[in-house]
Amino acid sequence: MNSSKSPYYTPEHEAYRESLRRWVATEIEPYADQWDEEGTFPRELYRKAAQIGLIPMGYPEEYGGIPADLFYLIIGAQELARAGAGGVSASLLSHTIGTPPIVRGGSPELKARVLPGILSGEKISALAITEPSGGSDVANLRTRAVRDGDHYVVNGSKTFITSGMRADYYTVAVRTGGPGRDGISLLLIERDRPGFSRTALERKMGWWASDTATLYFEDCRVPVGNLLGEENRGFRLIMENFNQERIFLAAGCNGFSRVCYEEALNYARQRHTFGRPLAEHQVVRHKLVDMLMRINATQAYLESLAWRIEQGERPIADVCLLKNQATLTMEFCAREAVQIFGGAGYLRGNKVERIYREVRVNAIGGGAEEIMRDLAARQLGI
Repeated sequence: MNSSKSPYYTPEHEAYRESLRRWVATEIEPYADQWDEEGTFPRELYRKAAQIGLIPMGYPEEYGGIPADLFYLIIGAQELARAGAGGVSASLLSHTIGTPPIVRGGSPELKARVLPGILSGEKISALAITEPSGGSDVANLRTRAVRDGDHYVVNGSKTFITSGMRADYYTVAVRTGGPGRDGISLLLIERDRPGFSRTALERKMGWWASDTATLYFEDCRVPVGNLLGEENRGFRLIMENFNQERIFLAAGCNGFSRVCYEEALNYARQRHTFGRPLAEHQVVRHKLVDMLMRINATQAYLESLAWRIEQGERPIADVCLLKNQATLTMEFCAREAVQIFGGAGYLRGNKVERIYREVRVNAIGGGAEEIMRDLAARQLGI
């Protein structure tokens, strides 16, 4: 997007955008199709992403981070989306959901031990909340951690975990108390803990390059020092994390929507039907205009909300509504882009086909559309 006249972006923001755009064009775009077909991407990409500032952006300087406002994070999500490879984006940035609870709730010793490795790209961080039996019902999760001396003994399972196979650190929601939200805690669990195992989830509709797994804990002993925040007070940390994740997801979804628009526009200008470019047919022009209308409206909502959050507001209802608007915009733009491409859009190896397959995971992950509507309604007193 051209934001040269935007009140939200400084010259420093724009310089970061340009450097990141060049990096994505060199380090990700040429390999996106290959990585999708292979179902993975090189671990070295984490270190490269750290060096360009993508991974440490927004984290404390004392641990190797780069202090930044939300607009830097929006730029990061949207420039990464230009590769049209949601699976790469999801796994490469899994630290954006796994690491904030460590920053907010970890002891000084724990943060000093794990954060530098994550922010340098040497280690990978993942978040593990969803369970096979619960889905979005976070308050009723079943994975249990029982205190035994200076350890917790963890039993249970998690599923649909991004970076689930190769992460080094897992931020895991567990039940340490009674039923409901007041009995939930967060633990940092290292991948090499005895009693912790994983199996890959490989047959996915989209996000093929993303590492996704089910996690199993069988009498897995975790030091008490790995507790994040207070015992039985983890639900608040989880909700704070979700709010930031939803802003980030919305930014990425609108980035993918813009890719669909740009790819469809370029194709419509080059493709000729009935003796003239596809873009000269009114029905196609209207599709493109409708795509851009939704993209611009979502971007304005996103940036307005980011500004309000930077001013100290907590607009939870609007964050939920934004997340849904962004996923619905992505769904519309992906559909129309594939339609404009016609048969070519149904073949693997192009951005719009890949983004079309990735629509639903965005509408489910980070808070399903139905949950977002219900939460927004409750916040609004409807």
